[in-house]
Amino acid sequence: MEEIEEINQDNTTATNCTPARSDEPLVLSFIDLTYHVKLAKKRQLITCFRCRSDSSESGPTTMDSTKTILDSVSGEAREGEILAILGPSGSGKSTLIDALANRIARKSLDGLISLNGEKIDIEEKLKAISAYVMQDDLLYPMLTVQETLMFSAELRLPQSVSRSKKRERVSKLIELLGLGLVASAIVGDEGKRGISGGERRRVSIGVDIVHDPTILFLDEPTSGLDSTSAFMVVKVLQDIARRRSIVMMSIHQPSSRILGLLDHVLFLCKGTTVFDGPPASLPLFFSEFGRSIPEDQNRAEFVLDLIHELQSVHQQVWILTRRSSVNTLRTPQLFLTQLGAVVLTGFIMGTLFWRLDGSPKGVVERVAFFTVAVSTMFYICAESLPTFLEERYIFIRETAHNMYRQSSYVISRTISSFPPLIVLSLTFALITFFAVGLAGGFPGLLFFMATILASFWAGSGFALFLSSILSHIVLGYAVVVAFLRFFVIFSGFFINRDRIPHYWIWFHYLSLVKYPYEAAMQNEFSDPNKCFVRGVQMFDNTPVEPYPYQTKVNLLTNISRSLRMNLTSTTCITTGPALLKRDAVTDLSKWNCLWTLVAWGFFFRFIFYIFLLAGSKNKRK
Repeated sequence: MEEIEEINQDNTTATNCTPARSDEPLVLSFIDLTYHVKLAKKRQLITCFRCRSDSSESGPTTMDSTKTILDSVSGEAREGEILAILGPSGSGKSTLIDALANRIARKSLDGLISLNGEKIDIEEKLKAISAYVMQDDLLYPMLTVQETLMFSAELRLPQSVSRSKKRERVSKLIELLGLGLVASAIVGDEGKRGISGGERRRVSIGVDIVHDPTILFLDEPTSGLDSTSAFMVVKVLQDIARRRSIVMMSIHQPSSRILGLLDHVLFLCKGTTVFDGPPASLPLFFSEFGRSIPEDQNRAEFVLDLIHELQSVHQQVWILTRRSSVNTLRTPQLFLTQLGAVVLTGFIMGTLFWRLDGSPKGVVERVAFFTVAVSTMFYICAESLPTFLEERYIFIRETAHNMYRQSSYVISRTISSFPPLIVLSLTFALITFFAVGLAGGFPGLLFFMATILASFWAGSGFALFLSSILSHIVLGYAVVVAFLRFFVIFSGFFINRDRIPHYWIWFHYLSLVKYPYEAAMQNEFSDPNKCFVRGVQMFDNTPVEPYPYQTKVNLLTNISRSLRMNLTSTTCITTGPALLKRDAVTDLSKWNCLWTLVAWGFFFRFIFYIFLLAGSKNKRK
């Protein structure tokens, strides 16, 4: 940038945009910078339900509180060096850059900013010697790179500088920015193809440094760029710094290559300083706290993860749960669709299996009802499959920027999705339990509802797990339907456990439908005092069934004489426990079936967390 110094020296009476340089290196210092913002609470009406100490006041009131964004942050940036400010989202990186670049109201900012020990006049001197590059590339898309920089030079450089000098300056700047091959190409945008994102970012930097500022502020200059483009941008910034400029920037998780270009790093967490020094000092600094940085790990990523661990888990869970709940309330289509499906299914099944009796046919129909009921719950859960698929890119962006832990996201999703599951379970149970005439009274109703709830819990967990490994909604539905078909086939309804070949028995225990099916069966048929087959009912579903009643009584009498048993038309032939034993659903108690289903729900959510952890891991080195 020596050529601009020559321009300024030749035109000292025409401009003061760049102060004369001395041999003394420039040092920008900031001491105890503190920034507070006011938070206005919602206006509240005083009613008879809200008591206040000052009862004389009435009407709407507004209570203000303050939040500290920067808390006594100190540091310095030196000429010829890059100072990078790092930290998770919400740590105050951009706020610190804005504070130093005079983009925050002075009355809200406390602390001292000085240049070589002299306090800077924020309103005048700092504006004259600095430039600020925003995160977004706001450029005219139809101008070429050279035209863009030339227009900026004509606007920023004094009129006393000749056009040839300005053109020379732009040429030097294009060379410095590494834009020589695209100097004649248009900038472009989403609608018109032009230069690449990394080249566009370098043009944005060039627009703001064409007048050779002493201090350059940049807000996340590598945001949205691939690793190569990001490295080239920071390499250009290093070249700018080496030409007697101070470069300060905020940046998210720099790669190891980029970290090697940085001279000084300042890590922030919740507005306070965690580390301030050269990157080479990071291993020694954190080893003193018992957290050594592995040699094969990106140092910046390690520190950000460590800072991330220091943040409150319950606070993240609370915020994410509130956000998810608000989003659900404002987009209730999914819940209303599921509720509609539950109501419609419950109505159809309740009227189809209306008031089943205790006859052998009634037993068969009850068993069929349980199979259809629990399998339908899993199919309804498949409707939630698109939910995470739609949130996938938001989640990747937010976790990549260390906004929150993956575990916090999983816990918050679990909490926010559970109340709707309770509503769905209660609705289905109340519609069908009394309509079908299920046994057990009020305790039986509660257990039946718990079984439906556990089915929803496991089914939604299964859908959540699949959403983490599948990228397309149509494919997800196909996989869910395929698995549920196999779950129903191996549940024990079509073929009981004792008849399943040994090489397929493992899938019987993996079937999610098995456990609610057996739990509902035991809840219905576990009473040993309740009889389901009496006397001549034993001939139902046999070739003897069409014969007259008296004929079947006579046949029963003959069988009784042959077996030397006293069998009458009222003798109990089959009880509930006998039915359960016949259908081989006695290997687990109903409570064990219920808890196994709950465990499946937790297991799927844990696997979901593992896949999120692996899928959102920053692999750039």
